Amino acid sequence: MGDIVTGDTATGNTGTGYSADEMMTVTASRALRDRMTCFVGIGLPSEAANLARATHARKLVLIYESGTIGSKPGRLPLSIGDGILAETADAVVSVPEIFNYWLQPGRIDIGFLGAGQIDSFGNINTTVIGADYSEPKVRLPGAGGAPEIAASCREVIVIVRQTRRTFVERVDFVTSVGFGDGPGSRQRLGLTGAGPQKIITDLGVLEPDPATCELVLTGVYPGITVPDVKDATGWDLQVSADLSEIPAPCPSELAALRSLHATMPATQGAAR
Repeated sequence: MGDIVTGDTATGNTGTGYSADEMMTVTASRALRDRMTCFVGIGLPSEAANLARATHARKLVLIYESGTIGSKPGRLPLSIGDGILAETADAVVSVPEIFNYWLQPGRIDIGFLGAGQIDSFGNINTTVIGADYSEPKVRLPGAGGAPEIAASCREVIVIVRQTRRTFVERVDFVTSVGFGDGPGSRQRLGLTGAGPQKIITDLGVLEPDPATCELVLTGVYPGITVPDVKDATGWDLQVSADLSEIPAPCPSELAALRSLHATMPATQGAAR
């Protein structure tokens, strides 16, 4: 599904009692509300969605690409094919039905995506790194359902660790369209969803400017400065005049997230 999350490992403690990944995951979970339908990928997107359902959005409807609707896993799933998703779902349908009936007609509120690269207009690359597609420097996992999610969900949230290697002025390959070349691109391409509305990183939150569609820094985490974020961005990142400091995770959010992590096999926990 293109739910790759790359960049420098940010799982160590920040000296604040929580890690950068925990801050990022909690921030993403707060963007979700009760009764939303949410198309979820594995990894940080799944952690954020399941954390929201375990805390403030207990009626959040989780939809996975494998065809499960309304899954209520008691632990973090290991993949979109994890049996716990089907066992706890309200319904299980075919993959074509998920895409043809639920996703493409715009019936899903939020799509969660990751990125190998993301550019100033929110376009995502999860295909290749390097100018030559046939002989890339790195071949990434590929598109999966990400292009359809980016095109048709009512809005998209991207979760990705922020480095200059990941946040580039223009992606090497457009796997999933954000705002293309700027205003009007999505409309010209016939994309019905609103596109990426939040880019949640381990440093803060970026959102598209309503006029230019270029990503703008709108929030930073405690202890993070604007120069920190600019230094990790491969273009001249603009900063909102209303820049805010995003609240740190509260004890109940951290406890719920760590309880979810505790359900993972030891090898999965070591891989984080």
